[in-house]
Amino acid sequence: MFDEEFERPSKAFFKAVRKAKFALVTSELVRQEIRAGPKRVQELFLDILPVADIAEVTAETLKLQQAYIDAGVLSEKHSPDALHVAVAALSQASLIVSWNFKDIVNFQKIPMYNAVNTLHGYKEIAIYSPLEVVEYEDQDV
Repeated sequence: MFDEEFERPSKAFFKAVRKAKFALVTSELVRQEIRAGPKRVQELFLDILPVADIAEVTAETLKLQQAYIDAGVLSEKHSPDALHVAVAALSQASLIVSWNFKDIVNFQKIPMYNAVNTLHGYKEIAIYSPLEVVEYEDQDV
């Protein structure tokens, strides 16, 4: 939201979340990452937290995270990103909205995540950037 390139779609996305157009699911993992981030990111997270559900990291999510790594979707170095996807998959989220274009919103990796999900009995999950999920015409952002 504080990157000029994504400011407008990010503001529109969080405005849509506040208007309950999206049900926001986050996790303790995100909370930990945010704590290490800039103050304004921490403030945004705290502001949006009351409308978010907090998904737990369980043994089952850790198992799916490892399945992504074992399948070569991501390396062990990027295991936190695999955990983000696993948490969303096990939370039965219908989509992930991410600003991580290297490891999550990546046209080569998305079908790989979904192949692993299917192989392990979980539903496929759509993965998009904020640019792809917001509407601008009636929003004052």
